Amino acid sequence: MWDQIRAVTALNLRSVPQRVGSSLVAVLGIAGVVVVLVGILSMAQGFRRAMTTGGDPLTAVVLRAGASAETASMLGLDAVRWIEDAPGIARDGGRPIASAELVMVVRHGRADTGRAMNVSLRGVQPAAFTIRDEIRLVEGRRFQPGRHEVIVGRAVARRLGNLTTGRSVAWAGRTWEVVGVFQGDGGNAESEVWCDVGMLQQAFRRQNAFQAVYARLESRQRLETLRMALSNDPRFEVDVRQESEYYAEQSRPLTSLITMAGLFISVLMGAGAIFSAVNTMYASVAARTREIATLRALGFGRLAVVCSVLAEAAALARTGGALGALAAWALFDGYAVSTLNFQSMSQVAFAFAVSPALIGLGMAVAMGMGLIGALWPAWRAARLPIAAALRDV
Repeated sequence: MWDQIRAVTALNLRSVPQRVGSSLVAVLGIAGVVVVLVGILSMAQGFRRAMTTGGDPLTAVVLRAGASAETASMLGLDAVRWIEDAPGIARDGGRPIASAELVMVVRHGRADTGRAMNVSLRGVQPAAFTIRDEIRLVEGRRFQPGRHEVIVGRAVARRLGNLTTGRSVAWAGRTWEVVGVFQGDGGNAESEVWCDVGMLQQAFRRQNAFQAVYARLESRQRLETLRMALSNDPRFEVDVRQESEYYAEQSRPLTSLITMAGLFISVLMGAGAIFSAVNTMYASVAARTREIATLRALGFGRLAVVCSVLAEAAALARTGGALGALAAWALFDGYAVSTLNFQSMSQVAFAFAVSPALIGLGMAVAMGMGLIGALWPAWRAARLPIAAALRDV
């Protein structure tokens, strides 16, 4: 049986160049589906990576209870001091390694179009640079506490074009000097502008108001200790989360929306590609009617015929999948864009990420479309009446 399958399959594959037109239509249709699917999913993956990169399981984020994001949270100075004194937070020289922070969304125009974009202006305390040790200056220096100075994330600096070292910008009636540019391993922080939290509170008249406390834990196991200590005190109601979990939650809504849209579009295109594969395989069966009938008359079984048709479809699908995956990688991988994060209502810059897993998914989808499209033609080929087919010239 296996010898029959190998012989008929080899014979079928050698005849593919005789049907290059219809075969090319199927290959390009499958390739198009793979390009769209991998491209859209790479956008979702790139956004998720930008949001979660830098999320440290040794860092805890404390927000007001019930707040889904920093912009919906509010903590007073008393609450911040109470959080900093809680057990489980690492200390340096007796001082807690914690940063009470405030985030405001400001508008700033791009250098090329002048169109204004929402930018997250984050006020931090000095410990923020210890907690987020991935933050590194690539240009200039850090801002000095007590001054209207800012440092700009590399992604937002590149996106806007006019937030560079040595320039100044007016926000909230204050003139802020740009003194540095920083990077953060491609994470969400690169889409932010940082300044001293005290100066941000003054500019926006939010004295003693904070939104979140970022704290370095003594160990991962101490997260539960910190959570229990804060939940047992009835004076304040707060939520404690790992930073990595918090950023994953922030990325989930938009990531899910992009993924669902990509799957919907791919299903619609996939239906067309399957229809194309069906036509291609029907054409293949029609062109080989006498050949198939002859083989059947010589004693070749139906299974060998079915396998030969499926093998041809798999070869075409594999070719289309490889072309689509290669095109998606060349077109999208590393392509930098920005979008509005609905949780913070500010722009987040990120790059498309075409990973090996997405390429594998694209190839699997391509093979699935090819085999589904070949099932009925293969069944029809196996059931061809031998006598009638031999009389057909």
